[in-house]
Amino acid sequence: MFVWGINVSVIKILVTNFDPLFITSIRILAAGISVLVITYFLGIFRLPTKKELLTIGYIACFNVILHHIFLAFGLANTSGVNTGIIFGASPLVVLLLAVLLLKVSFSRLKVLGFIFGFIGIIITTSAGADGNLFVFSIGDGLIFISMLVQAFSFILISKLNPSFDPRLLTGYMLTFGSLIIFLVSLFVEGRFFEGLKAFSWELFAIFLFSAVICTAVGHMVYNFAIKQVGPAESAVFVNLETLFAVLGAAFFLSEPIFVQHIIGFLFILIGVFFGSGTIEGKKRKSFN
Repeated sequence: MFVWGINVSVIKILVTNFDPLFITSIRILAAGISVLVITYFLGIFRLPTKKELLTIGYIACFNVILHHIFLAFGLANTSGVNTGIIFGASPLVVLLLAVLLLKVSFSRLKVLGFIFGFIGIIITTSAGADGNLFVFSIGDGLIFISMLVQAFSFILISKLNPSFDPRLLTGYMLTFGSLIIFLVSLFVEGRFFEGLKAFSWELFAIFLFSAVICTAVGHMVYNFAIKQVGPAESAVFVNLETLFAVLGAAFFLSEPIFVQHIIGFLFILIGVFFGSGTIEGKKRKSFN
């Protein structure tokens, strides 16, 4: 959660200094190759079958391609603070999609969680650069779409139940998705060599940290950890990503944190606790 939170500020720096799609494609490609190399040394690497290739491509369209395209353009047009808080509502959106698409049952407390969470999103996205309410940003809308398509990809993974080890699946999705984003960047931005010239040693170090540590290792560690603690419990930890993202944006990007941000974050935090079933779990344990 720490490296994912800090990665919001890192990506903000990268998309500010480079064409957003170009640097995103190179960053995701480096992350994908890193994951595949690591899986090889872990002894879990294998080539996918034709059927598995279709599954990888289908999930990657949402989990990598659309998610990172909207994230790149969104961060180029909004703050790291807003981005971190909006992504804090991801567990609620995943649960809501599970209710709608997987017919997962929900209680009144979970409904209350949805309400609190989306109030928090509205408060956060309506806070402008000067802290005033009702100054909506197109960047916030793009960040919300980025979070939404990623949440949908988690539902796809659950529904399709790919036979791959999740760490190996991550590597193939990142590598395939990065190539598609790169082709899109050539069509939309078309300045490949100019992008390479903009690299400095400092930006290259930031790039490697984002690609290898935050994206590659971060995703592998999370995919392993979620099996150990369970999906409901891990949803609560996602709030730490939001906290680190907000603190990182304030520290590294010198972005202001307004009262509206704090209020929005608290609403989302309460919403996730109710919506993820954490409160209900505590109640059942106390009765037992």
